[in-house]
Amino acid sequence: MANILCKTVYFEKPGPKNTEETLKLAKERAEELGIQNIVVASTTGETGVKASEVFKGYNLIVVSHVTGFRKPDFQEFLPKNRNIIERNGAKILTATHAFGTLGRAVFKKFGTIQVDEIVANIFRLFGQGVKVTCEVACMAADAGLIRTEEEAIVIGGSGGGADTAVVLKPSNTHAFFDLRIKEIACKPRL
Repeated sequence: MANILCKTVYFEKPGPKNTEETLKLAKERAEELGIQNIVVASTTGETGVKASEVFKGYNLIVVSHVTGFRKPDFQEFLPKNRNIIERNGAKILTATHAFGTLGRAVFKKFGTIQVDEIVANIFRLFGQGVKVTCEVACMAADAGLIRTEEEAIVIGGSGGGADTAVVLKPSNTHAFFDLRIKEIACKPRL
C-alpha cells in the first residue's frame, strides 16, 4: 500500500463553534474512504440533529448520555431532537458509558480510581474529543450498531458540540485493545 497523505485540521480552541466544520470534514473523509458507519456523541441531541442532516443515507448512530448522568432519573436528550433524528433515519443509542460507570461509582464512594478512568484519562492526553470518540465507538459496537471489522468515522466534542472527528476501527469494550485510531480528521490543538 502506498503512503497516504491526508489533512488534519487543528482548531485553535475546543467547543461547539467547531461543530459545522467538524461535520463537514468528517463527511469529506467518509466520502473519500467510502465509509458508511458514522457515530456521533450528543448530550441533548442538538449535535445529533445537525449530524442527521449532514449524514442522511449513512448508518448514523447518535450516542447519548445514560439517564441519570447529571442527576438521578434525568435524561438530557431532548424529545424534540430525538424525533428529528429518527425522522432523518438515524439511530439513537443510550447506553452505559464504556469508560466509566461502575468504576465511577467506586471512585465516588471510595476515592479510588479504577482502570476505566485511567484509560479515559490517557485518551484525554490527546483531548477530550478523542476520548469521547473511542468511548462511543465501543458503545455502538457493543450495541451491535456498527461492526468491528468495518472502519467508522466517529465524532465527539469537548463539553458541547463537536470538535473532533477520527477514522477508527472499532472494538467491543471487552476487546478494547483491538480498537485502532487510523486517522484524525480534526481536533482542538491543546
